[in-house]
Amino acid sequence: MRSGHRLGQPPGGRPGRRFGWLWGAYGTSALGTWLAFGAFPLIAVRVLHAGPAEVALLASVGAAVGAAVAVPLGPWVEFRRKRPVLIGTDLVRCAALLTVPAAYALGVLTFLQLLLVSVVLAAADITFRAASGAYLKTLLPPEDLLVANARLESTSWATTIAGPPLGGAAIGLLGPVATVVADAVSHLLSALGLGALGGGEPRPGPRPARLRAGDLADGWRYILSDATLRPLLLNTALFNGLVMATQPLLAVLMLGELGFAPWQYGLAFAAPSVGGLLGSWLARPLVTRFGQHRVLVAAGAARAIWPVGLAFLGPGTGGLLLVIGVELGLVLCCGVFNPVHATCRLQRTATHRVARTLSAWQVTAKACTALLTALWGVLGGLLGPRTAIALAGVLLLATPLLLPRRAATRPAGPEAEPAPDRV
Repeated sequence: MRSGHRLGQPPGGRPGRRFGWLWGAYGTSALGTWLAFGAFPLIAVRVLHAGPAEVALLASVGAAVGAAVAVPLGPWVEFRRKRPVLIGTDLVRCAALLTVPAAYALGVLTFLQLLLVSVVLAAADITFRAASGAYLKTLLPPEDLLVANARLESTSWATTIAGPPLGGAAIGLLGPVATVVADAVSHLLSALGLGALGGGEPRPGPRPARLRAGDLADGWRYILSDATLRPLLLNTALFNGLVMATQPLLAVLMLGELGFAPWQYGLAFAAPSVGGLLGSWLARPLVTRFGQHRVLVAAGAARAIWPVGLAFLGPGTGGLLLVIGVELGLVLCCGVFNPVHATCRLQRTATHRVARTLSAWQVTAKACTALLTALWGVLGGLLGPRTAIALAGVLLLATPLLLPRRAATRPAGPEAEPAPDRV
Protein backbone atom coordinates (compact mmCIF):
# COMPACT_ATOMS: atom_id res chain seq x y z
CA MET A 1 0.00 0.00 0.00
CA ARG A 2 1.30 3.46 -0.80
CA SER A 3 2.38 5.59 2.08
CA GLY A 4 -0.04 8.44 1.50
CA HIS A 5 -3.07 6.10 1.51
CA ARG A 6 -1.95 4.62 4.80
CA LEU A 7 -2.82 7.95 6.35
CA GLY A 8 -6.14 8.24 4.52
CA GLN A 9 -5.34 11.36 2.50
CA PRO A 10 -7.50 12.03 -0.55
CA PRO A 11 -5.64 11.64 -3.85
CA GLY A 12 -6.23 13.63 -6.99
CA GLY A 13 -4.58 17.04 -6.50
CA ARG A 14 -6.17 17.97 -3.15
CA PRO A 15 -3.60 17.20 -0.45
CA GLY A 16 -6.10 17.69 2.38
CA ARG A 17 -6.40 19.30 5.80
CA ARG A 18 -3.31 17.76 7.40
CA PHE A 19 -1.11 19.02 4.58
CA GLY A 20 -2.76 22.40 5.11
CA TRP A 21 -1.37 22.49 8.65
CA LEU A 22 2.06 21.48 7.39
CA TRP A 23 1.88 24.10 4.65
CA GLY A 24 0.87 26.78 7.15
CA ALA A 25 3.72 25.86 9.48
CA TYR A 26 6.17 26.00 6.59
CA GLY A 27 4.88 29.39 5.44
CA THR A 28 5.09 30.88 8.93
CA SER A 29 8.65 29.66 9.41
CA ALA A 30 9.69 30.79 5.92
CA LEU A 31 8.30 34.29 6.49
CA GLY A 32 10.24 34.58 9.74
CA THR A 33 13.43 33.47 8.01
CA TRP A 34 13.05 36.06 5.25
CA LEU A 35 12.13 38.79 7.74
CA ALA A 36 15.50 38.12 9.37
CA PHE A 37 17.36 37.85 6.05
CA GLY A 38 20.77 39.48 6.50
CA ALA A 39 20.16 40.13 10.21
CA PHE A 40 23.31 38.41 11.46
CA PRO A 41 25.71 40.28 9.12
CA LEU A 42 23.91 43.52 10.00
CA ILE A 43 24.27 42.86 13.73
CA ALA A 44 27.91 41.85 13.23
CA VAL A 45 28.68 45.11 11.41
CA ARG A 46 26.56 47.62 13.32
CA VAL A 47 26.65 46.18 16.84
CA LEU A 48 29.94 44.27 16.98
CA HIS A 49 31.82 46.41 14.44
CA ALA A 50 32.97 43.33 12.51
CA GLY A 51 35.00 43.71 9.32
CA PRO A 52 34.48 42.09 5.91
CA ALA A 53 36.56 39.02 6.82
CA GLU A 54 34.47 38.34 9.91
CA VAL A 55 31.20 38.79 8.01
CA ALA A 56 32.42 36.33 5.33
CA LEU A 57 33.46 33.94 8.12
CA LEU A 58 29.99 34.15 9.62
CA ALA A 59 28.36 33.28 6.29
CA SER A 60 30.65 30.48 5.14
CA VAL A 61 31.95 28.80 8.28
CA GLY A 62 28.56 28.77 9.99
CA ALA A 63 27.01 26.92 7.06
CA ALA A 64 29.97 24.56 6.59
CA VAL A 65 30.27 23.58 10.26
CA GLY A 66 26.50 23.27 10.53
CA ALA A 67 26.53 20.87 7.59
CA ALA A 68 29.24 18.79 9.25
CA VAL A 69 27.26 18.68 12.50
CA ALA A 70 24.18 17.52 10.57
CA VAL A 71 25.93 14.49 9.00
CA PRO A 72 25.07 12.02 11.80
CA LEU A 73 21.59 13.48 12.24
CA GLY A 74 20.24 12.03 8.95
CA PRO A 75 20.61 8.38 10.03
CA TRP A 76 19.38 9.35 13.51
CA VAL A 77 16.20 10.96 12.12
CA GLU A 78 15.52 7.99 9.81
CA PHE A 79 14.55 5.67 12.65
CA ARG A 80 12.39 8.13 14.57
CA ARG A 81 8.93 9.52 14.04
CA LYS A 82 9.29 12.60 11.91
CA ARG A 83 6.69 14.96 13.36
CA PRO A 84 8.33 15.13 16.83
CA VAL A 85 11.66 15.75 15.07
CA LEU A 86 10.13 18.63 13.11
CA ILE A 87 8.69 20.15 16.28
CA GLY A 88 11.98 19.66 18.12
CA THR A 89 14.07 21.35 15.45
CA ASP A 90 11.66 24.29 15.36
CA LEU A 91 11.99 24.68 19.13
CA VAL A 92 15.79 24.39 18.94
CA ARG A 93 15.89 27.15 16.31
CA CYS A 94 13.57 29.31 18.39
CA ALA A 95 15.71 28.90 21.52
CA ALA A 96 18.99 29.51 19.68
CA LEU A 97 17.68 32.68 18.04
CA LEU A 98 16.32 34.07 21.32
CA THR A 99 19.79 33.96 22.85
CA VAL A 100 20.82 36.78 20.49
CA PRO A 101 18.33 39.47 21.62
CA ALA A 102 18.79 38.32 25.21
CA ALA A 103 22.56 38.78 25.01
CA TYR A 104 22.10 42.08 23.16
CA ALA A 105 19.78 43.39 25.87
CA LEU A 106 22.31 42.41 28.56
CA GLY A 107 25.21 43.92 26.62
CA VAL A 108 27.14 40.64 26.38
CA LEU A 109 26.60 39.73 22.71
CA THR A 110 29.79 38.50 20.98
CA PHE A 111 30.80 37.48 17.48
CA LEU A 112 31.48 33.96 18.74
CA GLN A 113 27.87 33.68 19.89
CA LEU A 114 26.60 34.73 16.46
CA LEU A 115 28.87 32.14 14.87
CA LEU A 116 27.68 29.36 17.21
CA VAL A 117 24.04 30.26 16.67
CA SER A 118 24.56 30.21 12.89
CA VAL A 119 26.03 26.69 13.20
CA VAL A 120 23.02 25.50 15.23
CA LEU A 121 20.61 27.05 12.74
CA ALA A 122 22.37 25.46 9.75
CA ALA A 123 22.36 21.99 11.35
CA ALA A 124 18.73 22.33 12.47
CA ASP A 125 17.68 23.53 9.00
CA ILE A 126 19.23 20.49 7.32
CA THR A 127 17.60 18.17 9.86
CA PHE A 128 14.21 19.87 9.44
CA ARG A 129 14.34 19.61 5.65
CA ALA A 130 15.27 15.93 5.79
CA ALA A 131 12.51 15.10 8.28
CA SER A 132 9.90 17.20 6.45
CA GLY A 133 10.59 15.45 3.14
CA ALA A 134 10.28 12.05 4.79
CA TYR A 135 7.09 13.13 6.56
CA LEU A 136 5.58 14.56 3.37
CA LYS A 137 6.10 11.25 1.57
CA THR A 138 4.15 9.39 4.28
CA LEU A 139 1.47 12.08 4.43
CA LEU A 140 0.47 12.09 0.75
CA PRO A 141 0.08 9.61 -2.11
CA PRO A 142 2.65 9.93 -4.93
CA GLU A 143 0.22 11.65 -7.31
CA ASP A 144 -0.22 14.56 -4.86
CA LEU A 145 3.47 15.21 -4.21
CA LEU A 146 3.90 17.63 -7.12
CA VAL A 147 0.88 19.68 -6.03
CA ALA A 148 2.25 19.87 -2.50
CA ASN A 149 5.78 20.75 -3.58
CA ALA A 150 4.47 23.44 -5.95
CA ARG A 151 2.49 25.01 -3.10
CA LEU A 152 5.53 24.98 -0.84
CA GLU A 153 7.63 26.49 -3.63
CA SER A 154 5.11 29.27 -4.28
CA THR A 155 5.04 30.03 -0.55
CA SER A 156 8.81 30.25 -0.49
CA TRP A 157 8.82 32.83 -3.30
CA ALA A 158 5.94 34.79 -1.76
CA THR A 159 7.81 35.12 1.53
CA THR A 160 10.94 36.08 -0.42
CA ILE A 161 9.02 39.02 -1.87
CA ALA A 162 7.41 40.17 1.38
CA GLY A 163 10.00 39.28 4.01
CA PRO A 164 13.09 41.45 3.36
CA PRO A 165 11.21 44.77 2.89
CA LEU A 166 9.15 44.15 6.04
CA GLY A 167 12.28 43.09 7.88
CA GLY A 168 14.11 46.23 6.82
CA ALA A 169 11.24 48.38 8.06
CA ALA A 170 11.16 46.51 11.37
CA ILE A 171 14.90 47.02 11.87
CA GLY A 172 14.54 50.73 11.14
CA LEU A 173 11.71 51.12 13.65
CA LEU A 174 12.64 48.64 16.38
CA GLY A 175 16.40 48.09 16.17
CA PRO A 176 18.86 45.51 14.82
CA VAL A 177 17.59 42.43 16.69
CA ALA A 178 13.88 42.93 16.00
CA THR A 179 13.78 40.54 13.06
CA VAL A 180 15.72 37.90 15.00
CA VAL A 181 12.91 37.94 17.59
CA ALA A 182 10.34 37.67 14.78
CA ASP A 183 12.21 34.70 13.30
CA ALA A 184 12.26 32.97 16.68
CA VAL A 185 8.52 33.52 17.13
CA SER A 186 7.86 32.15 13.62
CA HIS A 187 9.58 28.87 14.53
CA LEU A 188 7.54 28.67 17.74
CA LEU A 189 4.32 29.17 15.75
CA SER A 190 5.50 26.56 13.25
CA ALA A 191 6.02 24.07 16.10
CA LEU A 192 2.51 24.79 17.39
CA GLY A 193 1.07 24.27 13.91
CA LEU A 194 2.87 20.95 13.53
CA GLY A 195 1.57 19.93 16.94
CA ALA A 196 -1.98 20.72 15.82
CA LEU A 197 -1.55 18.59 12.68
CA GLY A 198 -2.35 15.40 14.60
CA GLY A 199 -3.04 12.02 13.05
CA GLY A 200 -1.03 8.85 12.78
CA GLU A 201 2.39 8.33 11.30
CA PRO A 202 3.86 5.11 9.90
CA ARG A 203 6.11 3.38 12.39
CA PRO A 204 9.78 3.86 11.47
CA GLY A 205 12.00 0.84 10.92
CA PRO A 206 13.72 -0.81 13.87
CA ARG A 207 16.54 1.28 15.28
CA PRO A 208 20.03 -0.16 15.05
CA ALA A 209 21.65 -0.99 18.36
CA ARG A 210 24.25 1.68 17.70
CA LEU A 211 25.16 4.01 14.88
CA ARG A 212 28.29 2.86 13.07
CA ALA A 213 30.65 5.07 11.12
CA GLY A 214 29.63 3.38 7.87
CA ASP A 215 25.98 4.29 8.48
CA LEU A 216 26.82 7.98 8.07
CA ALA A 217 27.43 7.44 4.35
CA ASP A 218 24.19 5.54 3.67
CA GLY A 219 22.49 8.56 2.11
CA TRP A 220 25.37 9.22 -0.28
CA ARG A 221 25.64 5.53 -1.22
CA TYR A 222 21.94 5.46 -2.07
CA ILE A 223 22.16 8.62 -4.18
CA LEU A 224 25.28 7.55 -6.05
CA SER A 225 23.81 4.14 -6.87
CA ASP A 226 20.73 5.65 -8.55
CA ALA A 227 20.99 6.71 -12.20
CA THR A 228 18.54 9.60 -11.69
CA LEU A 229 19.46 10.88 -8.23
CA ARG A 230 23.22 10.92 -8.89
CA PRO A 231 23.19 13.45 -11.76
CA LEU A 232 20.45 15.47 -10.07
CA LEU A 233 22.60 15.92 -6.96
CA LEU A 234 25.64 16.94 -9.00
CA ASN A 235 23.58 19.34 -11.08
CA THR A 236 21.75 21.05 -8.22
CA ALA A 237 24.79 21.29 -5.92
CA LEU A 238 26.96 22.85 -8.63
CA PHE A 239 24.22 25.12 -9.99
CA ASN A 240 23.10 26.46 -6.61
CA GLY A 241 26.69 26.79 -5.41
CA LEU A 242 27.77 28.85 -8.42
CA VAL A 243 24.70 31.09 -8.28
CA MET A 244 25.13 31.75 -4.57
CA ALA A 245 28.89 32.26 -4.90
CA THR A 246 28.36 35.26 -7.17
CA GLN A 247 25.94 37.07 -4.86
CA PRO A 248 28.59 38.78 -2.66
CA LEU A 249 30.53 39.78 -5.78
CA LEU A 250 27.41 41.17 -7.40
CA ALA A 251 26.75 43.22 -4.25
CA VAL A 252 30.28 44.61 -4.40
CA LEU A 253 29.91 45.41 -8.12
CA MET A 254 26.49 47.04 -7.86
CA LEU A 255 26.89 48.92 -4.58
CA GLY A 256 30.53 49.85 -5.14
CA GLU A 257 31.84 50.27 -8.67
CA LEU A 258 28.48 50.92 -10.35
CA GLY A 259 27.05 53.13 -7.60
CA PHE A 260 23.58 51.62 -7.22
CA ALA A 261 21.63 52.73 -4.14
CA PRO A 262 20.78 50.05 -1.55
CA TRP A 263 17.07 50.29 -2.44
CA GLN A 264 17.89 49.62 -6.09
CA TYR A 265 19.96 46.60 -5.11
CA GLY A 266 17.08 45.28 -3.01
CA LEU A 267 14.56 45.92 -5.78
CA ALA A 268 16.74 44.09 -8.32
CA PHE A 269 16.38 40.85 -6.37
CA ALA A 270 12.96 41.24 -4.74
CA ALA A 271 10.91 42.09 -7.86
CA PRO A 272 12.00 39.02 -9.90
CA SER A 273 10.66 36.72 -7.17
CA VAL A 274 7.28 37.14 -8.84
CA GLY A 275 8.72 34.82 -11.50
CA GLY A 276 9.15 32.13 -8.86
CA LEU A 277 5.45 32.34 -8.01
CA LEU A 278 4.51 32.06 -11.69
CA GLY A 279 6.91 29.17 -12.25
CA SER A 280 5.60 27.18 -9.29
CA TRP A 281 2.03 27.64 -10.56
CA LEU A 282 3.06 26.41 -14.02
CA ALA A 283 4.92 23.34 -12.81
CA ARG A 284 1.97 20.95 -12.52
CA PRO A 285 0.23 21.92 -15.81
CA LEU A 286 3.54 21.58 -17.65
CA VAL A 287 4.23 18.13 -16.17
CA THR A 288 0.69 17.05 -16.99
CA ARG A 289 1.16 18.05 -20.64
CA PHE A 290 4.80 17.21 -21.33
CA GLY A 291 5.81 14.69 -18.66
CA GLN A 292 8.05 14.99 -15.63
CA HIS A 293 11.38 14.22 -17.31
CA ARG A 294 10.96 16.68 -20.18
CA VAL A 295 9.99 19.51 -17.84
CA LEU A 296 12.82 18.66 -15.44
CA VAL A 297 15.45 18.77 -18.19
CA ALA A 298 14.01 21.77 -20.05
CA ALA A 299 13.61 23.93 -16.93
CA GLY A 300 16.97 22.77 -15.58
CA ALA A 301 18.70 23.73 -18.82
CA ALA A 302 16.80 27.02 -19.23
CA ARG A 303 17.75 28.31 -15.78
CA ALA A 304 21.47 27.94 -16.63
CA ILE A 305 21.47 30.39 -19.55
CA TRP A 306 20.61 33.54 -17.58
CA PRO A 307 23.41 34.29 -15.04
CA VAL A 308 26.12 34.94 -17.67
CA GLY A 309 24.18 38.06 -18.63
CA LEU A 310 25.20 39.68 -15.34
CA ALA A 311 28.76 40.02 -16.69
CA PHE A 312 27.45 42.81 -18.96
CA LEU A 313 25.95 44.81 -16.12
CA GLY A 314 26.34 48.57 -16.41
CA PRO A 315 25.31 51.60 -14.35
CA GLY A 316 22.02 53.46 -14.31
CA THR A 317 18.50 52.44 -15.23
CA GLY A 318 19.67 50.17 -18.04
CA GLY A 319 21.85 48.20 -15.67
CA LEU A 320 19.06 47.89 -13.12
CA LEU A 321 16.66 46.62 -15.79
CA LEU A 322 19.29 44.13 -16.96
CA VAL A 323 19.63 42.65 -13.47
CA ILE A 324 15.86 42.48 -13.02
CA GLY A 325 15.43 40.81 -16.43
CA VAL A 326 18.19 38.26 -15.83
CA GLU A 327 16.96 37.45 -12.34
CA LEU A 328 13.34 37.22 -13.53
CA GLY A 329 14.26 34.65 -16.20
CA LEU A 330 16.41 32.71 -13.74
CA VAL A 331 13.80 32.70 -10.98
CA LEU A 332 10.96 31.76 -13.36
CA CYS A 333 12.88 28.68 -14.53
CA CYS A 334 13.84 27.80 -10.96
CA GLY A 335 10.20 28.13 -9.92
CA VAL A 336 9.29 25.42 -12.44
CA PHE A 337 12.35 23.25 -11.82
CA ASN A 338 12.38 23.16 -8.02
CA PRO A 339 9.01 21.47 -7.28
CA VAL A 340 9.47 19.02 -10.16
CA HIS A 341 12.95 18.18 -8.92
CA ALA A 342 11.74 17.80 -5.30
CA THR A 343 8.91 15.51 -6.42
CA CYS A 344 11.19 13.37 -8.59
CA ARG A 345 13.64 13.04 -5.70
CA LEU A 346 10.94 11.87 -3.29
CA GLN A 347 9.48 9.44 -5.83
CA ARG A 348 12.91 7.95 -6.51
CA THR A 349 13.79 7.48 -2.85
CA ALA A 350 12.61 4.51 -0.84
CA THR A 351 10.39 5.53 2.08
CA HIS A 352 12.68 4.11 4.74
CA ARG A 353 15.67 6.00 3.29
CA VAL A 354 14.21 9.47 2.68
CA ALA A 355 15.63 11.18 5.79
CA ARG A 356 19.16 9.87 5.21
CA THR A 357 19.04 10.73 1.52
CA LEU A 358 17.69 14.26 1.97
CA SER A 359 20.13 14.92 4.80
CA ALA A 360 23.07 13.86 2.60
CA TRP A 361 21.64 16.02 -0.19
CA GLN A 362 21.38 19.12 2.00
CA VAL A 363 24.83 18.60 3.53
CA THR A 364 26.36 18.29 0.07
CA ALA A 365 24.55 21.38 -1.20
CA LYS A 366 25.53 23.55 1.77
CA ALA A 367 29.14 22.37 1.75
CA CYS A 368 29.40 22.98 -2.00
CA THR A 369 27.92 26.47 -1.65
CA ALA A 370 30.28 27.33 1.21
CA LEU A 371 33.32 26.07 -0.75
CA LEU A 372 32.40 27.86 -3.98
CA THR A 373 31.55 31.08 -2.13
CA ALA A 374 34.98 31.10 -0.52
CA LEU A 375 36.68 30.23 -3.84
CA TRP A 376 34.82 32.93 -5.76
CA GLY A 377 35.71 35.43 -3.07
CA VAL A 378 39.36 34.72 -3.82
CA LEU A 379 38.76 34.87 -7.57
CA GLY A 380 36.92 38.15 -7.17
CA GLY A 381 39.91 39.60 -5.37
CA LEU A 382 42.35 38.37 -8.03
CA LEU A 383 40.34 38.92 -11.21
CA GLY A 384 37.80 41.52 -10.18
CA PRO A 385 34.10 40.90 -9.44
CA ARG A 386 32.90 41.26 -13.05
CA THR A 387 35.36 38.68 -14.42
CA ALA A 388 34.59 36.26 -11.58
CA ILE A 389 30.84 36.64 -12.22
CA ALA A 390 31.39 35.99 -15.93
CA LEU A 391 33.42 32.85 -15.15
CA ALA A 392 30.64 31.50 -12.96
CA GLY A 393 28.12 32.24 -15.72
CA VAL A 394 30.16 30.34 -18.30
CA LEU A 395 30.51 27.34 -15.97
CA LEU A 396 26.77 27.40 -15.31
CA LEU A 397 26.16 26.93 -19.06
CA ALA A 398 27.72 23.47 -18.70
CA THR A 399 25.51 22.33 -15.77
CA PRO A 400 22.68 20.99 -18.00
CA LEU A 401 25.13 18.24 -19.05
CA LEU A 402 24.72 16.86 -15.52
CA LEU A 403 20.93 16.49 -15.75
CA PRO A 404 19.49 12.94 -16.10
CA ARG A 405 19.53 11.97 -19.77
CA ARG A 406 16.74 9.43 -19.58
CA ALA A 407 13.41 9.34 -17.83
CA ALA A 408 13.37 7.20 -14.71
CA THR A 409 12.32 3.67 -15.56
CA ARG A 410 11.59 2.48 -12.06
CA PRO A 411 10.25 4.05 -8.88
CA ALA A 412 11.63 3.18 -5.47
CA GLY A 413 11.15 -0.58 -5.26
CA PRO A 414 8.35 -2.24 -3.30
CA GLU A 415 10.93 -3.75 -0.97
CA ALA A 416 11.63 -0.21 0.17
CA GLU A 417 8.21 0.16 1.73
CA PRO A 418 8.02 -0.84 5.39
CA ALA A 419 5.04 -2.63 6.78
CA PRO A 420 2.07 -0.24 7.08
CA ASP A 421 2.05 -0.02 10.87
CA ARG A 422 0.12 2.84 12.39
CA VAL A 423 0.91 4.74 15.55
